[in-house]
Amino acid sequence: MSEGFLIGLTADFRDQGLSFVESYVKDMVAADGSVAYTWLPAMHSGALTQEIDRCDAVLSLAIPYTASSFSGLSRLALIARWGVGYDMIDVPACTAAGVALAITPNGIRSPVAEGALTLVLALLKRLPEKDRAVRAGQWRGDLPDFGHSTSGIVLGSIGLGNIGAEFMRLAGAFSFQRLLAYDPYVSPAKASQFRVQLVDLDTLLGESDIVAVHCPLNEHTRHLIGERELGLMKRSAYLVNTARGAIVDQKALFRALQARQIAGAGLDVLEQEPPDPDDPLLRLDNVILSPHAIAWTHEEMRDVTVEACQACIDLAHGRLPRNLVNPEVVESALFQAKLARIRAAR
Repeated sequence: MSEGFLIGLTADFRDQGLSFVESYVKDMVAADGSVAYTWLPAMHSGALTQEIDRCDAVLSLAIPYTASSFSGLSRLALIARWGVGYDMIDVPACTAAGVALAITPNGIRSPVAEGALTLVLALLKRLPEKDRAVRAGQWRGDLPDFGHSTSGIVLGSIGLGNIGAEFMRLAGAFSFQRLLAYDPYVSPAKASQFRVQLVDLDTLLGESDIVAVHCPLNEHTRHLIGERELGLMKRSAYLVNTARGAIVDQKALFRALQARQIAGAGLDVLEQEPPDPDDPLLRLDNVILSPHAIAWTHEEMRDVTVEACQACIDLAHGRLPRNLVNPEVVESALFQAKLARIRAAR
């Protein structure tokens, strides 16, 4: 193994059936004798300093990085997060340790937006009920509800960032009556590009027939949708969440679904993943569930892996990785020292 730039792959790729990422990494480093990779040991409770600091960059799936993970680091310069969520990483501690954090917005954008729209259409067309009817020996005359077309439907998105904007762009090909979004960080000019009207959260919840969640999980959005917010929704409305489970208070959502306070939900994410087998949400017939994999396609796996690996390769060649969550780290003396060492070793 080369003594040059070392990329570490977190073991949870193997644990979650994604060990194929190694083939992409292997191909990308094969042509560069100064770059190598290694598998890191399992770190289920959190990243261990002594393990991650053996590497110049870590290509990471979903292990937690706490403040203690970054304590005493000297070598690690980059975490390349496979995906776009980084709620499992203590970003201030990461930055203070001179470690850059890169995500993969390009590879994830379309697959997640397509997955969210798939759930929207499945709910509107009452696809699970129609599937169950056929399996039970029933036919069209036995359907309790025909479902709805997109015409006349108000579609709302909580978040109009990377994925939310793509979701609305795709929705624009249908005949939704109105497209609404709540995002305090987006300008009306950007929203108008997608024919989207910006509104406050309560207005979006009260007027939308479908509410789709497309915001990151942070201290401001944890349980953003709770009992009060669900109570603002129409009884005929649906909630779709492909972002993070904890953005929605799952206990409040269960109560709203059980009481038919809202019509149903399409959930790719849950507060506990995987869910407890006894979770009452699993027994409801007005919920479509997916194992945080609605976006998983062969193409997404390829594109996200290549994008994350490219961030590592860029740094190995002394270039700043793109799509940094903490661009301010570039100005830190600690990161600059690591970058200088990497460039000197070329």
